[in-house]
Amino acid sequence: MEASQKRAEIINIDSKKITAIPLSAHVKETIEQYFSHLNGHDAVNLHAIVMSEVEKPLLQATLEHSGYNQTKAAKALGLSRSTLRKKLDHYGIS
Repeated sequence: MEASQKRAEIINIDSKKITAIPLSAHVKETIEQYFSHLNGHDAVNLHAIVMSEVEKPLLQATLEHSGYNQTKAAKALGLSRSTLRKKLDHYGIS
């Protein structure tokens, strides 16, 4: 089953049930809220807005997870280390 087709799963953590909602569901809900607040105005540059909102925390979380080892973070992200470094510079992440 593809990631986009996965449904929310129940996860047991320390005997507590937590429903994991797919990231795609959060993104869809947020985009729908964005559209509802446009009040008849056209959406502009939506792809770039969403990518910048998602990419920065993705980079930050991956760096933290990898112990700030850029080589490991780049591998986890499927990027070259030089591409990761360019993105980190772009977002002002050190």
